[in-house]
Amino acid sequence: MDRKVIVIGAGPAGLIAAGKAAERGLNVTLLEKNDRIGKKILISGKGRCNITNDTDIEGLIENIPGNGNFLYSAFYTFSNADLIEFLHEYGLETKVERGGRVFPVSDKAKDVVDTLSKYINKNKVKLQLKSPVKEVKSENGKVKSVILCDGREIACDAVILAVGGASYPGTGSTGDGYKIAEKLGHNIVDLKPSLVPLVTKEDWVKELQGLSLKNISINLINKSGKKIYDDFGEMIFTHFGVSGPVILSSSRHILDYNFKDIKLVIDLKPALDEEKLDARVQRDFEKYSRKQFKNSLEELLPQKMIPVIIMLSGISPDKPVNQITRDERKNLVKVLKKLELNVVGSRPITEAIVTAGGISTDEINPSTMESKVVKGLYFAGEVIDLDGYTGGFNLTIAFSTGYLAGLNC
Repeated sequence: MDRKVIVIGAGPAGLIAAGKAAERGLNVTLLEKNDRIGKKILISGKGRCNITNDTDIEGLIENIPGNGNFLYSAFYTFSNADLIEFLHEYGLETKVERGGRVFPVSDKAKDVVDTLSKYINKNKVKLQLKSPVKEVKSENGKVKSVILCDGREIACDAVILAVGGASYPGTGSTGDGYKIAEKLGHNIVDLKPSLVPLVTKEDWVKELQGLSLKNISINLINKSGKKIYDDFGEMIFTHFGVSGPVILSSSRHILDYNFKDIKLVIDLKPALDEEKLDARVQRDFEKYSRKQFKNSLEELLPQKMIPVIIMLSGISPDKPVNQITRDERKNLVKVLKKLELNVVGSRPITEAIVTAGGISTDEINPSTMESKVVKGLYFAGEVIDLDGYTGGFNLTIAFSTGYLAGLNC
């Protein structure tokens, strides 16, 4: 069978789609605008690549707030367990860490890229690097050819569009796929940043820039006082606000609020209730009773945080500890348990881990990933209006939709 398939984009979705289509005996060309494959994989998971999550299919769907139900066919056809088995077959050993996160044993994202490279090479995929695509041509409602930015035209029977979203443009995800799909008659759901650092109103965060906090808990409260989200884990202060794992995950929950009118409440000591924390502070105060307040918090807080907490407590930094009143101490405890920040926005989509929005799932057949608008056009990965939380869910989307497109094109 000399059916010609062109896959656009050599990220996780495109690589597995190209490999699967070629495995079926199709004539597959993989076009990549960069000078290497898998650029976004290489930076994922801080260079370690969080490949997938070791949960069941319902667990996957629950962790994909952006149209998770669309993915039942994709996940049942090529599940996270199938993905792990596939990687093992090609020699990549994996391990499971906290929260079900699956990583290569080597902790090297490059090994994931090398494994996928092995797969496409074994199945004789024709890879063309430095080959950005300008548009996909159709005729009578069917895919006809692909036009490259250098003017070359390649005739084909099917196209798999797997060019990523609009986040991390340095990896090649510059939103090209949306323009290509729109020109062919597809609707694009508004693009928004997901899994993105948050901008806060308070100036004092700048003083804490670079400070990482572990084992804290957070609550997000909307303007009517309703709790939207809570989480426990790690975060970091930045010059504009906050980032880190719990913040990135929380950002997906306030995307629909446009990242406005949201209060972020941080509990710096979640293991202790107010009463126990008050007892702990009293012990410290007894120990340092002859010192000034500013010199009494070193066992309780990171050094960098002490001036900010003192300022928020309203207690004079020079006040002798043995003169601090009960009400002042109680207020200090309240600040430690409910450190408040006002979220006023997010960083731009270029700094988001994932793009929310994209090609409407209403216009894609979930069983095949084929367009309902143009015959022979398939979609895979982040270019579709799909997004999940941190923890390996977004890469799982890419691999499963890529596999399904490669199987059906």
